[in-house]
Amino acid sequence: MILVCGEALVDLFLDPPEGAQMAGRAVAGGSPFNVAIGLARLGVPAGFLGAISRDGIGAMLAERLRQEGVETRFIARSDRLSTISAVATGADGQPSYGFHGEGAADRFLMPADLPAALPPEVEALSFGSYSMAVEPTGSTLALLAVREQGRLAISVDPNLRPGVVPDMALWARAAERFYRVATIVKASEEDVRIAWGGRLSLQDAAAYWLGLGAKLVVITRGAEGAVGFCAAGQVELAARPVAVRDTVGAGDSFHAALLARLSQTGRLGLDTVAALDLSALRELLAYAATAAAITVGRHGADPPCASEVRSKLVDPA
Repeated sequence: MILVCGEALVDLFLDPPEGAQMAGRAVAGGSPFNVAIGLARLGVPAGFLGAISRDGIGAMLAERLRQEGVETRFIARSDRLSTISAVATGADGQPSYGFHGEGAADRFLMPADLPAALPPEVEALSFGSYSMAVEPTGSTLALLAVREQGRLAISVDPNLRPGVVPDMALWARAAERFYRVATIVKASEEDVRIAWGGRLSLQDAAAYWLGLGAKLVVITRGAEGAVGFCAAGQVELAARPVAVRDTVGAGDSFHAALLARLSQTGRLGLDTVAALDLSALRELLAYAATAAAITVGRHGADPPCASEVRSKLVDPA
């Protein structure tokens, strides 16, 4: 099992106002939430660890995980409210975002909510997004990551969201706790640009993470594909041609597929990740990029199942 740790929330998509009313559509989301579902759809046992509210939204989120086959026994239920990310479209067609999460359940995971020991079926941990930087959840998850360092593979996706935590210095300090114990760092080109203000190249960012101890660094580049770094060297992969509907959840699908393929090929152990060769890295990137390409070809964070990825890999047309 891969245990995905972090936040679950709803994205509330609001239609243009009609008089005093705005119709809306609530969609379950959150980067770690999406990764857990992506893993389950790819046939890899997945669990979700995080704080989820007992309110109606929280009930929907927990039920969605159960329906997707994600293990929910690691969820801490909370009397705090659920986080809502509101997306409204103005008369000019441009979206505006409002994040309503101060004091919400996903920010209040406490050390007492962590299992005293993880069950033996857990083979890896995944951390990501703003739950690494908000307190007390960030420190609680860092405690878990440090506790399991050297025993389990740990994957980190910064998934920087300045609209949630606008202080980049705070982001850097919070994320450093996770980078220092990471086996795998998956990031986007945008993450690198935001984190270092455009001062570092992708190669420099990868060298930084590898220097802290990561054994595999993968940076996605949107329409330009992805690049992977490991001890054996560097592999660049062009993006798959696809008609893009939207890019929501593409990075989460990539991350889930990256971890799923490592697990499926017996390479998710600490030593086996470190021993990746360039051929294995190229195959790994191709699998993850295919999953992301399927996701951007449909609306919303809708990760593919294993058969869809296999079909695309066998017949790219």
